[in-house]
Amino acid sequence: MPLEIDKQGGAGSWVIAVRGEVDLYSSPELRTAITKAMPKSGGSVTVNLSGVPYMDSSGVATLVEGYRSALETGTQFVLAAPSQAVMKVLQLSRLDSVFTIREGA
Repeated sequence: MPLEIDKQGGAGSWVIAVRGEVDLYSSPELRTAITKAMPKSGGSVTVNLSGVPYMDSSGVATLVEGYRSALETGTQFVLAAPSQAVMKVLQLSRLDSVFTIREGA
């Protein structure tokens, strides 16, 4: 399943909706979307993961990179509605306690 990314928002507040598998080959595309959405200071970036049936460690690393960038700029970084598969990966890596996770989209 090819990765589809829809980015909406502006003025420092973005929602990135992700659909498809996030793996070694597609994670650079997600990384680019998060990096471009990251405001210079403040604001928020929400990554909606409800449409992601599979995520490997490179996808998790991409989310961690986004989280670190957000910390540096004082930006709120939120994962919204992660699928069961994504939530399982986050729990196994114990990152579910690090990220701000919203159940609804």
